[in-house]
Amino acid sequence: MTRRAVTEHYPEAQPELPPRTRGVIGLFEENCTVCMLCARECPDWCIYIDSHKETVPPAAPGGRERSRNVLDRFAIDFALCMYCGICIEVCPFDALFWSPEFEYAETDIHELTHERDKLRAWMWTVPEPPALDEAAEDAKELATARRTADKLAAQERAEASGGRGAQGGDGPGEGAS
Repeated sequence: MTRRAVTEHYPEAQPELPPRTRGVIGLFEENCTVCMLCARECPDWCIYIDSHKETVPPAAPGGRERSRNVLDRFAIDFALCMYCGICIEVCPFDALFWSPEFEYAETDIHELTHERDKLRAWMWTVPEPPALDEAAEDAKELATARRTADKLAAQERAEASGGRGAQGGDGPGEGAS
């Protein structure tokens, strides 16, 4: 009687979701190269992809024509999907993302197969990734590249000052024996 009610009156009061909530899968179609990794790795086989090949004219005269895959259909059957996220993790081109949308109930189970237009619309509800920690160490690749760049810059400075200091004599490695 004296306690506050903990019941939320959904849908009038929307729940506060964590920023990276797993809701539905959004498709960023421009990044999709139709590599089919998501469909092959899906344990439920709920991703349907159709494509065709197009030939692209050569970029320069004398070059050869290239072929590329063009996406015709990309659909996910959310009646089968178990929301494991393997498709998102395996996508090498960042074409799939988790969207926090969770209100996509349908009256017919066959309507839970959402085509690329609906998946593209959900893409715009995907939140920005969290900011990087300022105190975190750089990735190994970045640290290695930075060290290499620093070494090259030091060598260039040494060569530039070595040309001027050659008349003076006491540069590195020029000590008296």
